[in-house]
Amino acid sequence: MVFSSLEFIYLFLPVTLAGFFILRSVNSERGIIAWLIAASLFFYGWWNPWYLALLIGSVLFNYGLHRILVQLKDRWVLGLGIAANLLVLGYYKYADFFIANVNSLTGLDYALAGVALPLAISFFTFQQISFLYDTYRGELAECDFPKYALFIVFFPQLIAGPIVLQKDTIPQFNLSVFKNRIGVNLSVGLTLFVIGLFKKIVLADGVVPYVSTVFGLAETTEGVPVEAAWIGALAYTLQIYFDFSGYCDMALGVARMFGIRLPINFNSPYKSKSIIEFWRRWHITLSRFLRDYLYIPLGGSRRGAGRRHLNLMATMALGGLWHGASWTFVVWGVLHGTYLVVNHTWSRLSGNYSKPTWLPSWLGSGLAQTLTLLAVVVAWVFFRAETFGGANSILVGMAGVSQPLEPKLWESVSQNTFTIWLHLAALSAVVLLMPNSIEIARRYGPVLVEGTETIKNANVTMPVAWRPSPAWSATMGLAFFVALVQLYRMEDITEFIYFNF
Repeated sequence: MVFSSLEFIYLFLPVTLAGFFILRSVNSERGIIAWLIAASLFFYGWWNPWYLALLIGSVLFNYGLHRILVQLKDRWVLGLGIAANLLVLGYYKYADFFIANVNSLTGLDYALAGVALPLAISFFTFQQISFLYDTYRGELAECDFPKYALFIVFFPQLIAGPIVLQKDTIPQFNLSVFKNRIGVNLSVGLTLFVIGLFKKIVLADGVVPYVSTVFGLAETTEGVPVEAAWIGALAYTLQIYFDFSGYCDMALGVARMFGIRLPINFNSPYKSKSIIEFWRRWHITLSRFLRDYLYIPLGGSRRGAGRRHLNLMATMALGGLWHGASWTFVVWGVLHGTYLVVNHTWSRLSGNYSKPTWLPSWLGSGLAQTLTLLAVVVAWVFFRAETFGGANSILVGMAGVSQPLEPKLWESVSQNTFTIWLHLAALSAVVLLMPNSIEIARRYGPVLVEGTETIKNANVTMPVAWRPSPAWSATMGLAFFVALVQLYRMEDITEFIYFNF
């Protein structure tokens, strides 16, 4: 089940909210937690009931280790827990990748395991590793099982994040939070949900035909013309932006309907003026996890610039592999690791990582943002392409040195290119000029920020700010209507891109 499905909108969410309100009215904290656990397991099992056993088994196993670590603080128990979680993740996500590479290197012909990737395994695995590590470090006392289970399976964040830590949500699982400001919570939650639904169904899915056509041609032809290559690369850059930010908005909105605030995970990353800033704005909770549980344990920046750069490269390469069992994802991670190394080196040498000081401020900022976005677009080509050959076709085309397509193939891309460019320009204006949903709803505390400067200080004087009013209700109602009409017209529900990870 996905947030953008009719089953979720018309059946699952209303029923789950109704049960929540009934239990809230009788002041049953335990009842609410149990109800949300049951609803979350049903939500997950809708995809494949057989993998419920894996999810429940993982929760029981890690909670047992948590109980042991509370008493012993034994590093071997922690190591066992981390190894077991990574072993399960590795088997389901990387077994076929490993076998295929062994076959390629040795010339052998081992049969692939053919294991289906369980939904959300990367996300709930990382959350449980962080929980065990925090327990070992003494950052939390013993947690009761129902709250722990809800922390892992809470359906708004279960499938594709954000990757929450125990300190993010477990303290909120109490009756005072569930009963607090229900009218505001519903209004803010519904607003964020509608904004996210519109982003996904209308904006992100609206450019899918351009992306599929161009990247499909790149995999089946020897060359992609420069215009087609740029259309494909920019369209995917916009698609993944609206798809992922749309999911994040919907997750925040659904959680808020139950009174729960999730951590910020997405904050206008294409407005960044450096790659360092980009990773403070894109998939913020993954960046936090990789920093706290991989980069810092590797040594971080404590052992000099050379070791820092190696740690950055290793962290980003593993972050790329986390996204998918393919070398194209690894290259995407290595590219971003290289970008970060260059960015940190520039920062150390110049004292200003965002823009050169010898240029006028407006020009330096514009060039820094343009260069950052161009680097991100190039890396997205590897993220989207199915093979290195396909990625190479797109990049060579973007450079303007590719072989021309046959006329019939080119016609499939070149029809109405003026309309396509107008479409992409309009979406780019939304991304680069308009406030994001968190900024729009900022007066009502839509997210946990925990010292995120880019949220506390961003656009505090902007005129666009949501409030309960007839005008905003009409605007959100129209956006919801347009998204539903488009949803009814779609032959198949398109999953969120991050469902694959």
